[in-house]
Formats: sequence, C-alpha cells, structure tokens
Amino acid sequence: MIKIAPSILAADFTKLGEEIGSVNSADYLHFDVMDGVFVPNISVGLPVLESVCNITNMTLDAHLMITSPARFTARFAGAGADIVVFHIEAETEENTRNAIDEIHRLGKKAGLSVKPGTPAEALFPYIDEIDVALVMTVEPGFGGQKFIEEMLPKISVLRRSIDSRGLECEIEVDGGINLETAKKCIEAGADVLVAGSDLFRSSDRAAHIAELRIEN
Repeated sequence: MIKIAPSILAADFTKLGEEIGSVNSADYLHFDVMDGVFVPNISVGLPVLESVCNITNMTLDAHLMITSPARFTARFAGAGADIVVFHIEAETEENTRNAIDEIHRLGKKAGLSVKPGTPAEALFPYIDEIDVALVMTVEPGFGGQKFIEEMLPKISVLRRSIDSRGLECEIEVDGGINLETAKKCIEAGADVLVAGSDLFRSSDRAAHIAELRIEN
C-alpha cells in the first residue's frame, strides 16, 4: 500500500496538535527542518520535534534540509524521529556513511534525499545502506510549489535499481503532491508521498489521504 506522509510545514502552527490529529490516518508525519542556509527558509527544530512526540504516535519522518547535517542526525533520532533523512548534497561521503551508521545504531531508519538538480545515480553508492530514498520534486525550502514533471524518470531509475538488487528501501517523493501528481509518482514507482499544502487545504483530510493512496 502507498504510504502518505503529511508535512506539518503546511499546518497551522497556532493549533498544531489539532492539525496533526486531523491527519492521523496517514502513515508518517513529515517534519521539515530548514536552516536558512542550505535552503532559503527557516522552519522548526529539535524543541518542536520533542513536543510533537508528546502528542502523536505517528511515525515521525524528519527531513533535514540543513548544512552539515551529520552534526544533528543523532540528535534528531534521539529526540524522537523514527526516520532521519538528510541531503546527499550537504555532506561528505565519509560523514554521510558515518551518519547513516549512527542513525541505525540508535534503532532508527536512515534516508538520503536528492534535490531536483542531483541525479538519482548519486544515491546508488548508498542505496543498500539506507531505508528511504527521497526525491524532491520541487526545489526544497518552501511549500506550495508546482510539481516538476521532469523528476518522474528519477523515481523510475531508483525503482529499477532497488528492485534489481532486491532491497527494501522505500522511495519517498516530496513536493507538489496532489491527486493528479500522486498518480504519476505511484506509476513511476514511489512508495511514500509527502502531502503538504494540497492536503491541509482539504476540508476532509482523512478522505483526501485515502484518495491519495489509490493506485489507479
């Protein structure tokens, strides 16, 4: 079954507990961390993650869009993130491997993400070590952007590589997801869809989550 990961970046933070409750039929809760350096925006960090852990039992999927993320991967895992994903563009190979190992030692899942300008092949050296490969289908930093159709072949390239190796790595897609683009991502081979603005604008979020899961 396709998994849905609502992004709290699109939620109303004045009533965050209620907002999270309204999407608790989803599979993951996507937690965007931005530092204003790696991406041109600042969002939330460890204190908010720790607070969110106290109000939900959902699987917390932390997406670190920050410089030198290996400094913080263990802290996010320790603070309650079940999945810690960081950008391959932001770290050295050595630090990337060390961070993946550290996340796993803490009993959490590790993932790597690629921006639109980075080819899927950049993940190949790590694909048998990670649990999640995240494809950005917008430029990271802001919600509400238009889906970049040219990213669909990247999803397919990863799907073929993962399947040919018999791996369990999930392909997650983040950016511009709605009912139309969700179908395209699923057809390309996605396993997890990050739903932001389109979902949180919905008057019936549970029904919208169910619709996003439909594969045909």
